[in-house]
Amino acid sequence: MTEKPIDIFSHRKYWAECFGPAPWLPMSRAEMDALGWDSCDIIIITGDAYIDHPSFGMAVIGRVLEAQGFRVGIISQPDWRSADAFRALGKPNLFFGVAAGNMDSMINHYTADRKRRNDDAYTAGDIAGKRPDRAVTVYSQRAREAYRDVPLVIGGIEASLRRMAHYDYWSDKVKRSVLVDSKADILLYGNAERAIVDLAHGLAQGKSIDELKGLRGTAFMTSESLPGYRVIDSTSVDEPGKVDKLLNPYQGMEPEVCDSEAENAVSKDAVEAQPVSLMASSNPTADVIRLPSFDAVKDDPVLYAHTARVMHKETNPHNALALIQAHGERHVWFNPPPIPLSTPELDWVFEQPYQRRPHPAYGDHKIPALEMIQHSVNIMRGCFGGCTFCSITEHEGRIIQNRSEDSIVREIEKIRDTSPSFTGVISDLGGPTANMWRLACKSEEIEAKCRKLSCVFPGICKNLNTDQTPLVDLYRRARTIPGVKKVLIASGLRYDLAVETPEYVKELVTHHVGGYLKIAPEHTEDGPLDQMMKPGIGTYDRFKQLFDKYSKAAGKKQYLIPYFIAAHPGTTDSDMVNLALWLKQNKFRADQVQTFYPSPMALATAMYHSEKNPLKKVSRDSKSVPSVRSIKQRRLHKAFLRYHDPDNWPALREALKKIGRRDLIGNGPMHLVPSRQPPKRHRIVKGGKGTTPFRTKHTRQA
Repeated sequence: MTEKPIDIFSHRKYWAECFGPAPWLPMSRAEMDALGWDSCDIIIITGDAYIDHPSFGMAVIGRVLEAQGFRVGIISQPDWRSADAFRALGKPNLFFGVAAGNMDSMINHYTADRKRRNDDAYTAGDIAGKRPDRAVTVYSQRAREAYRDVPLVIGGIEASLRRMAHYDYWSDKVKRSVLVDSKADILLYGNAERAIVDLAHGLAQGKSIDELKGLRGTAFMTSESLPGYRVIDSTSVDEPGKVDKLLNPYQGMEPEVCDSEAENAVSKDAVEAQPVSLMASSNPTADVIRLPSFDAVKDDPVLYAHTARVMHKETNPHNALALIQAHGERHVWFNPPPIPLSTPELDWVFEQPYQRRPHPAYGDHKIPALEMIQHSVNIMRGCFGGCTFCSITEHEGRIIQNRSEDSIVREIEKIRDTSPSFTGVISDLGGPTANMWRLACKSEEIEAKCRKLSCVFPGICKNLNTDQTPLVDLYRRARTIPGVKKVLIASGLRYDLAVETPEYVKELVTHHVGGYLKIAPEHTEDGPLDQMMKPGIGTYDRFKQLFDKYSKAAGKKQYLIPYFIAAHPGTTDSDMVNLALWLKQNKFRADQVQTFYPSPMALATAMYHSEKNPLKKVSRDSKSVPSVRSIKQRRLHKAFLRYHDPDNWPALREALKKIGRRDLIGNGPMHLVPSRQPPKRHRIVKGGKGTTPFRTKHTRQA
């Protein structure tokens, strides 16, 4: 492993470069024949319809590998009931790459109430059922049946978030690493361009997978610890009540540690407190942290929470150590995260010859996921917010990777010049967040030491650059491009950052809001907000003041549409009552609402499963986190978000009586629900004078 890898576009290209880029990565032997290919070097198997657009993983990885000179084929949504569909393009010369698609297949298939969905936005015609449950495992097994001797590489968000022993909401069990069940040769986690390029060139040079297991951002099975590594046990739990301090992985990792003086002090204390310090190692790449085994964490929620905490503390690529976790007699080894792409590298990735359309094989069938983002432009990657319920950080990392302004403008111009359906509106100029472009730690030295899970919680770190003036300049340049009528901002906005640069809010509100702006305060009460690592509702109020001020100055009638989550760990019934009262006071009526969805590997999922808080030191006697687990209570919390729906009033009355809030039952303006149930023919659920109906998504996963 190297801390300063060569640029990913600087490799000597593979010999098949002579074929040049394909108009579309082929999905059939007929297309291969038309290109003059006798075989594919790499075949990507995906659970999504193939859309040649930089917002879809299979297209990005495929085009990046193609630019390295490899012939890349796509097997999209194959029939997994036999191995025949996996032989459609023949045997790949180098490897199969397997991914579930842009979403975890279980989240794609099921609602937060575990009900089967009847649609799939990533499938032509919005048809459900085109991929299996646990797609990475199933596809891998069929690929093995098709060609047993071909190396098998798994990646994408499903593999990333299931790379170690993880709580699985749908079975209500802790499951093994997907590496064990898929029997893949290697797993690539996170945004894997650098790792997949290095892996492909290594295999093309005749190396084996075993010779390439030092690549960052990868995981693999091993029968023992690698030679030359010092093994550090993450912890040993004695009797319930304490965690053994001798091998305490939390030393020096408390959330407030960030500035360089504090880091140095912590390192000194760590050396004095224990023989082995995770932060003081002179050669961190020679250390590996042994996590509690699968057999231990599957039966012990405290150890599970502990493991989640240690894993999330080892996500900074500048100081993270390797991890190892036993699964029976074998182990899963996790190399440190990949080094983030530089701006020239990210520009290169996004400027490949994407068609920005579905493969012609789908004909006129609409693919909803494309409809939403076809004319959007991704300007960055990563998120340092650290929201515990969100999988963006786990997948893309906390260090922001930025595209250059010129590259972004070139993409807008390409959309204008090549897209037949372009009407002059760029639907989004953002990414995982709308306004973290070019924001980073003020000191590379501090950033290299930092182990904070969030740069903006409990408050904005003093070492974080929050100046969004460069983003204002980008917006202004983008909206003045000839042929562009409007540039909208639809990505999630960090309003706590936005208020730090009022000029940004002014530019946003004046020129880039299409009447409604969606933001995500998530809750009004400190209890659940603290477990989410989100700012208090007062920050929302500050942003709303600026939003209203600049909307009025621009002569526009515009609305803020807030997202809220029901049933998040740390939320009580009383918290939901207060949120419902806030909604009523502010005249919001939710149409669709979001219930917390325990996605694999998220810290909030560890809270849900263990009822412990991995944001703090975990012990058997540490304070429990309220966990809303029963379907009845989860639906009740959801009902509070739809306090105005008569179908919810009986359950709300019952709950209000139980928690001693009968004062909220009645027919006055200060009451939450009426005392009597109206006949169904008289019920009015949506709209109403002075109200703002709004929608939220079922789940958030990047």
